[in-house]
Formats: sequence, C-alpha cells, structure tokens
Amino acid sequence: MPVPWFLLSLALGRSPVVLSLERIVGPQDTARCSPGLSCHLWDGDLFCLPGSIVSAPGPVLVPTRLQTELVLRCHQETDCDLCVRVAVHLAVRGHWEEPKDEEGLGRVADSEREGPRNASLQAQVLLSFHSYTTARCVLLEVEVPAALVQPGQSVGSVVFDCFEAALGAEVQIWSYTQPTYQKELNFTQQLPDCRGHELQDSIQSCWALPWLNVSAEGDAVHLVLDVSEEQHFGLSLYWNQAENPTKPWWHRNLTGPQTITLNHTDLVPCLCIQVWPLEPDSVRTSICPFRKDPRAHRNLWRAARLQLLPPRGWRLDAPCSLLAEATLCWQALGGGPCQPLVPPLSRENVTVNKAVEFPLLKGHPNLCVQVSSWEKLQLQECLWSDSLGPLKDDMLLVETRGPQNNRSLCALEPSGCTPLLSRASTRAARLGEHLLQDLQSGQCLQLWDGDLGALWACPMNKYTHQRWALVWLACLLLAAVLFLLLLLKKDHVKGWLRLLKEDFHAGAAARSRAALLLYSADDEGFERLVGALASALCQLPLRVAVDLWSRRELSAHGPLAWFHAQRRQTLQEGGVVVLLFSPGAVALCHEWLQDRASASGVHSPHDAFAASLSCVLPDFLQGRAPGRYIGAYFDSLLRPDAVPTLFRAVPVLALPSQLPDFLRALQGPGVPRPGRLADKAEQVSRALQPALDCCLRPPGTTETGRKMGPEAGDRT
Repeated sequence: MPVPWFLLSLALGRSPVVLSLERIVGPQDTARCSPGLSCHLWDGDLFCLPGSIVSAPGPVLVPTRLQTELVLRCHQETDCDLCVRVAVHLAVRGHWEEPKDEEGLGRVADSEREGPRNASLQAQVLLSFHSYTTARCVLLEVEVPAALVQPGQSVGSVVFDCFEAALGAEVQIWSYTQPTYQKELNFTQQLPDCRGHELQDSIQSCWALPWLNVSAEGDAVHLVLDVSEEQHFGLSLYWNQAENPTKPWWHRNLTGPQTITLNHTDLVPCLCIQVWPLEPDSVRTSICPFRKDPRAHRNLWRAARLQLLPPRGWRLDAPCSLLAEATLCWQALGGGPCQPLVPPLSRENVTVNKAVEFPLLKGHPNLCVQVSSWEKLQLQECLWSDSLGPLKDDMLLVETRGPQNNRSLCALEPSGCTPLLSRASTRAARLGEHLLQDLQSGQCLQLWDGDLGALWACPMNKYTHQRWALVWLACLLLAAVLFLLLLLKKDHVKGWLRLLKEDFHAGAAARSRAALLLYSADDEGFERLVGALASALCQLPLRVAVDLWSRRELSAHGPLAWFHAQRRQTLQEGGVVVLLFSPGAVALCHEWLQDRASASGVHSPHDAFAASLSCVLPDFLQGRAPGRYIGAYFDSLLRPDAVPTLFRAVPVLALPSQLPDFLRALQGPGVPRPGRLADKAEQVSRALQPALDCCLRPPGTTETGRKMGPEAGDRT
C-alpha cells in the first residue's frame, strides 16, 4: 500500500530549500549583545546541566525567548560547514527588597538604601546543544547597567556564533541562566541536507554523498541507493530514543548501487536511517521518515511490554518513546472491565524503559496496570499473576478520609463504588455488615494507606461456600430421587450405565492435561522431530501447545507475548511446561546464565525458546520450577551431563529410553495402569523413530542464516 510521503530523496527527509545563507569567516566562536549590554564568552566547551529552580531576593535575569538562524562558517569559498546561530532574549524578574527598620538597631542611611538599586545586574547564560553526533555547552556572562534594570522589562538579547551541526540532523537547544530561576527554554530544529543548491556548492562533503530513495510496496519497504559502482558508503539503522539516542539496530558498509528490503513489521516511529561516504571526516546524514506512519505506531504498541520489577515496581519496555498515561486498576474475578484506582496511583505520563515504584503496602493478583494513549486503552497487565497466582474472589473496599477525620467506606463493583450498609441490590450491599466485621477483625488485607484514604481486599470465599451449600443439598436430593427411579426401571439400567460410561470417557478426553513444549530450532531435521513428538503426544490424549503450530500468532504478537500467554494458561489449568534440551538450547542456557546482557540480542521472530528464558530462568533460580516444569532430551543427540545443573531441580528424562516415565510425568495424577502406559510409550516411540533417523543423518545442505532481506545482511 504505497503512501505519497514515502517517495523521498537523499537521507529520506523533507528539508527546506536553502536559498541564501550568511557566511562567517574563521573557526572562532563569538558572542555579541544588544546595545547597552556587555557580554563575554568563556573559551572552551563545558559540561553543564540545569540545576533546581531557586528563588532570588532581588531582581534576576531570565531567558524569555530562544531564536535560531542557519549560517555558513567558511574556511575557503567552497569549504564551509553548516552552523546554527542562537539568540537568547533576556528580561528582568523580581524587585529590590526594602530594608526593614527595627527599634534599637538604628536606621539605614538613604545612601545605603539606594546602593543596590544603582548596581548593575549580572548573570551567566548557558546554551546547550545536542544532536545525534554532537553535544556542546557554552557559557556567556552578561552585565546589564542599572538604568535598564526594571522589573518585568526586556533588556535585550545575547547572540552566540555558532554551533556546528551535521547536515540533515535534528538538533535540540536549551537555554537557562545560572542559577536557574525558571524552567529552561528549549527548541528543536530540523537542519537542511545537501539538496539546497548553496549547500551543494559550498560544502565539499555534499559532493560525494550517496543518493537514497525510499518506496513502500505491499508489506515491504525498499531503500534504493543510487550510487556509482565503485563508491563505498556506510548505512546504519538506529532507534532514536530520548534516553539512548544512538541505540544501533543495523549497520553495514556497502558498495553501490544497493537495494535494502525492510519488512513493514520492523517500522517504528523512532526508526532512523543514516548514510555517509566511507571517507575521512565525511558528513553523516540522518533522518527519521516513519514518525507519522500509522503502521509504525501500531507496531510500536505491539512491541511494548509491561514488566514486573519485584517487589513493587514495574516498567514499560518499548523501542521508542510513547505519549501515554498509566494507572492502577482492579480486575474482579467475574470478568468485566478493570476499574481504575485513583488514588493510590493517579494518571501520570509514562516514561518508557524507566522503573516506576508502586505506592503499595502489599501486592495482590487482582491489581493490574493500564496504559492508555489519547484516552484509548493500549495495554493492560496483571503483573502479580505469575508470583501470587490467579485472580481471587476478593472484594475491594475503598476507605475515604475527609478533612475532619470523616471516614466512609464503599465496595468497588462493576456498577461503581457501593456504600456499605446501603439498600442497593448488589452483592456488597447484601453483605455490608459482614464485610465491616471482617475489616474490624483484621481478616482484610490492607493494600494501600495514604492521607486521602486506604484500600482493603476482603476475601469472599466463605460467603460463596455458604451460598452454594443449599445448592449442593438440592443436588444431593435430586440425585437420590434419580437413583430411586433407576431402581424402579431395572431394564433400562444397563443402557443408562453404558451412556454414562461413554460420557465419562468423553469428559476425560475433554479434561486432558495441557503441556507447553519449548525447544530451540537448531535445524530443520530437529524441528521435524519436535513436530513428530508433539503430534504423538496429542494422541494420548494431551493438549499440546508448541510454537511450530502458532507461527501466525508469533509473527503478529512476538515470541515473548506468545510464550507469556501460553505459559499462564497452561499453569492456571494445572498443566506442565516441557523444556526440550538440544545442543542449541544448552548453548542458549549457558549464554543467559553467564552474561544476560550479551544474551539479549535479536533472535528469530519464531524463536520462542530464546524469548522464554527471561521468564523460565527466574522460576528455577527462585525455586518455583518443581511441579511446573519437566525436562527432556533425545539420548542419541545429547549427553545426559550436558543439561545445565540448574535445570535438574525438576525431572530430566531421556527419550525414547525413558518414555514411560516421561508420559507418567506429563499426564500427572490418575495416569493409566502400567500396562496401558507401556503401550502408549511404544506408540510414541514408533512415531518418533523415522524423524529421529532423519535427524541423525548427515545434512545434505548447509543451513542458511536468517536475513533481514535479500540484500540486507544480519542485524547488529
């Protein structure tokens, strides 16, 4: 689906046509002021950051407006660099303080009172300049004569020549006075590239820049570099993030011409492209063309993930910055929308890849996090579901405290917050007195306590049991009546028993245990062997989930999201996660155990085993693996001692030699008799043997590596 703005030229960007720029001669930076002011530029670059805003007893200088202008700094007629001139407008804020007379201390002379008013006003103005390749900070001292010091009046401006910057770059400029008396001014500007005729004639590096076109056709994006056969150049793709503006994604040194193919799923708004000739001191031109692409924004939200940081923290991970808000919410067991809780966590802007602390006393599985953008819910995650278990049938009580220690309690329900002891026809209203007694007797768990109120989670299990007691008595009475009817109709008893037996077997098949199979896709032969094992286990019966059968879902949501959803469903249903070890899986485990930072690289979009290690390893390290996991390996492909010691906290069985024990561990309690189990093991062994023989044969062809596209090469 082509879009018009994709038809871009050099450096992928819209750049203003440069008609005429002022030229300045010489490499020295200079500063000048408005008439009446005096200023001085300190030599050398500084490292400066704005401090906290302070108050001043008398008048101070503050920046009111920031202006920029593009100029050319030239060493020769055709040897110039692009430069940004910055002008800062200043004003006076505050008044002189009047001296206070006190008895016994005398009076201050009039000349001493007028002294401060006749003094000049001095300030330090700091300018900070930041782009993808450059970061500078300069200091200017400004002095304002006493005649111009009038509160609230503009006193003029100071001009700095100038900040050199790369062509086509996006630059950010900050200005503030020292000490910082108000929030700093900031300005973002997109610089032109070599398409301006004056830049082509004046900047030598523009003469050899490679030309680049971008086109979108269907599900692919093509980067076409139209350069000569012998020209060498560099091409880099990176994520332009506020906290890490130089995070690389892909880099190659190429020889033109070239065509690079990107999948539309790789597009995110902060994906930028940089191109430069492989020559000394060459200009690097970078641009971010996908900022307004709707597909890029959809991909960004698909890639965003909420992560729990024990004991009470969370973080939103995303490749780009997001304009979003986050709040806590309460997810009831019976379903329905998750209801926001304000307080304890009011709606606040989200900073991606930054840890956030919950103001909670205790965690609860029904507490979730909602992330919204433009009032649309984008993400919701109940972060404690893995550590604290599934949702509970608890009632959330909201305590509100007034200005005079007034206290009110209500119960959060789908219809709203119902006051206790009210006459409403809701569950909380009917049990209002009991809930108050539970709260006073300490049976409720306090989740949050603040100045405005508190949150309490009260268990409702005992009330649910009381409600169902009469139902069970009625069911028992009905069963007794049916039994008497069966005795009266003996001729039909055998037929009914046969029907009940068939229904029992059908129900047992429907309630077969779930198993999530995780493996490392070492090669095509091993994938066929895994597929044969999964198909054989489905005939036992077992409900088997394996990424080999979920490629469409993996491509849409990513391997980590697929694994997280399958693991949660499997464990909530009492199933088991099977770790199938192979040489590739053992290598990945050792890599994670030795250096997690180096193991977080880019894997195949279908590699669920590599993505799952970030969740599987904590379960083993924290002792939560027994009963949830089992291990297995093919004894003809891997030695028993090759499995890492950490994973031997659970049974690790060899296939096919230990198939009966493996099937017994998979099916859990209520497994068939030993004779039937041996028959099923023999059935699975026969199904595995052809694929195992094929896997043991020497490969006929070499394995092809994963590529970003036909010409792109591997990501770095």
